[in-house]
Amino acid sequence: MSAAILAPDLFVRRHTVVAAPPLAPEIRLHLATELAPLWQASEEALAQGAVPPPFWAFAWPGGQALARHLLDHPDLVAGRDVLDFGAGSGLVAIAAAKAGAARVSAADTDPFAAAAIAANAALNDVALRVTTADPLAGAAPAGMVVTAGDVCYEQPMAERAIRWLRRCAERGSLVLLADPGRAYLPRAGLVERARYPVPTSREIEDRDRRETIVWQVLAD
Repeated sequence: MSAAILAPDLFVRRHTVVAAPPLAPEIRLHLATELAPLWQASEEALAQGAVPPPFWAFAWPGGQALARHLLDHPDLVAGRDVLDFGAGSGLVAIAAAKAGAARVSAADTDPFAAAAIAANAALNDVALRVTTADPLAGAAPAGMVVTAGDVCYEQPMAERAIRWLRRCAERGSLVLLADPGRAYLPRAGLVERARYPVPTSREIEDRDRRETIVWQVLAD
């Protein structure tokens, strides 16, 4: 069967292996072992249009740090509703569920990411609500825990995301953003909660380890 006719859930399973991210070995994910073959397969799968980069297939430093922080500090989410923005593989959402969150929503506009999140949730025996609706287009949630891992890699995306995250904080949500020093991370309105040296792959980063900070985003 060619990649061009694989449904997203079958595509995810065919082009990944089950592995544990280094900083959160309690969690298993469908992850890519190599970037180039997956990228080529993604392009073939949706040959008639632009294909979102397969961010869902890697455990990025921000996601790993945030997952570790929630697992080590379950009091942050226990009994609360959690929204993980730009969820990718679902790593952070799964960590929130394992840490005792009441309800967890994982939001990612990429349908392949949604398929990966669903597969990874089943792999870890947790219940998540998966949505491809764009949270940035709607009202900021109030009184929740909002998480975002590694979303400041492009300027337009970073600016939109930070504005929305600040609105979430204004409405009484605890907003946690983990970042390994991306160029478009804002320089103000953040409070450091923790930092982690995260092992990384040369396939997706320019070094073998990135110091990653979990920040609390403050309201304007």
